[in-house]
Amino acid sequence: MSNPRIEEIHAAIVCLQRLSSAFGLRRQQLAQSVGLTEHQWSVLEEISTPDFMPSMFARRRESSPAAVSKTIRQLVDKGLVEVTLNKNDARQRDYQLTQRGKGAMQKLQQERTRAIQQIWLKLDIERVREFTEFGNELTRALIRHGNQTRKREDDHDSHALPESL
Repeated sequence: MSNPRIEEIHAAIVCLQRLSSAFGLRRQQLAQSVGLTEHQWSVLEEISTPDFMPSMFARRRESSPAAVSKTIRQLVDKGLVEVTLNKNDARQRDYQLTQRGKGAMQKLQQERTRAIQQIWLKLDIERVREFTEFGNELTRALIRHGNQTRKREDDHDSHALPESL
């Protein structure tokens, strides 16, 4: 015998999976529109913020410093990023976008703005608020559940998910 509530929950999970896939595909399309991979875009985006540190970025993204360094080299080769020695500490590097890198980020921002205008602004704001509230609630519950499951498996696990993403 089927349980209608469980069926509704499964339908919601399928919907969330489709939404996640659609967002991933759109992000991939946006990155490709400026000749980047999604990972290159995320590194470029992070470099555009003050105080970018490759090691911190790698840790937050659960990536290796070597992989981030490789991506930075690719961005340098594409003429999107320049790397210089830090003026105060020659052991440190400073990363900044070139004009071409700034142009790529500007194009990506314009595409995001266009999507907001064509999709998001047409939605009922109250439903957007409810969606945001529900999404945040679900995210917290999934993280708590994942952390509790891991804790049961290994009380000394250092890979617990952060309470906020």
